[in-house]
Amino acid sequence: MVNPPHEALHRIFQHDPMLFSRLSRQLGIRLPTPVEAVLLPTDLTETKPVERRVDTLLKLDSAARGSLLLAIESQGKKDPDKHASWAYYAAYLWSKYRLPTALLVVCQDRATAEWAGQEVACGPPDMPTLIIRPTVVGPHNMPVITDPVRARGDLALATLATITHAGDPDIGDILKALSTALRDLPEDVADPLVEFTAQGLSRRPAQEIWRNLVATDLSFYKSYLSEELRDEGRAEGRAQASAAAILLVLEQRGLDVPDDVRDRVTDCDDPETLHGWLARAVTAASAEEIFGDE
Repeated sequence: MVNPPHEALHRIFQHDPMLFSRLSRQLGIRLPTPVEAVLLPTDLTETKPVERRVDTLLKLDSAARGSLLLAIESQGKKDPDKHASWAYYAAYLWSKYRLPTALLVVCQDRATAEWAGQEVACGPPDMPTLIIRPTVVGPHNMPVITDPVRARGDLALATLATITHAGDPDIGDILKALSTALRDLPEDVADPLVEFTAQGLSRRPAQEIWRNLVATDLSFYKSYLSEELRDEGRAEGRAQASAAAILLVLEQRGLDVPDDVRDRVTDCDDPETLHGWLARAVTAASAEEIFGDE
């Protein structure tokens, strides 16, 4: 299933197609610097009703070696079917474009990265025929960038490194370095990288750190994320007010409000639920009855 981290891990290469040229040096891969990097269609669907799409596909053109294709896959967990899919991608692209084809897999955890980097052959041991051995990017080989100056030296690489280290114990320092590096930059430069970072941290504790940094360090930022922060603040305030009203009605009616009821009310952030509880609080015989049959 496509999710925000999945999208951020490969779409950053669409945002900056030359990123891989710089990343290859970080990985110790000796490739000539492309004179151009071209985004190609990602739809690898055949005429048969089976759809196959690579996440991002680049054509890297260099003066020294000509052109090569780079298929980029974002992988969030181990998937026993993936190596076969990757073999299909490589074979199809090689057949269609008649160009050397490479596969880059980007991960956010070491276990997935180690699995993805395994060499897998489609044939028997003595006749391997087609061998898949992806180049893997993950927390095991991406730099931990906590220096804003270093981050600003290559913002796209720093953003990718940040996303791959979403679970790092030092993620707070990493995010602070990135937000500081993005500060005072033109919005058209900073905005996409802020978004990629937010997507890459989705559903992780570090996401809240980034949201707070965006709200403070990047106060200029006007994207959906800052609007979402403001909307959530308003919604949280309304929920707190509703919870306080419910408790006040119960107390004014002389009803005992146990701690578990109080905690359940104050922890709720759903407006419709709180509205229903408030309506019941006016006539309920006990504090527990406001929950009805829930």
